[in-house]
Amino acid sequence: QVQLVESGVALVQAGGSLRLSCVASGRIFSDDTMCWYRQSPGKQRELAATITSGGTTSYADSVKGRFAISRDSAKNMVYLHMSGLKPEDTAVYYCNAKVAQPPRTLDYWGQGTQVTVSS
Repeated sequence: QVQLVESGVALVQAGGSLRLSCVASGRIFSDDTMCWYRQSPGKQRELAATITSGGTTSYADSVKGRFAISRDSAKNMVYLHMSGLKPEDTAVYYCNAKVAQPPRTLDYWGQGTQVTVSS
């Protein structure tokens, strides 16, 4: 059974930093694209950061320059390093794995972890 489990500090002050971690089990994800999404109250879930199996990263404009996604394939883990946090970064953050099974792509999700940035 595939599982993704997020962890990280839940409350941080504006301007602060924190790191979210996601550990995957039930499958080796080294060949898969891993992502972090976030969802704020009343808003749609948005893609925040992506890292491919080859280590190529991409970011939403709202987090570019402040967030960094990384992975440790040997440990089946993916991280989201967040700095310069703003109150508008407050959201539930979800770890996501995109598993290619042509012609489909399967999405696996963690349960989400709440991040609150106080002003």
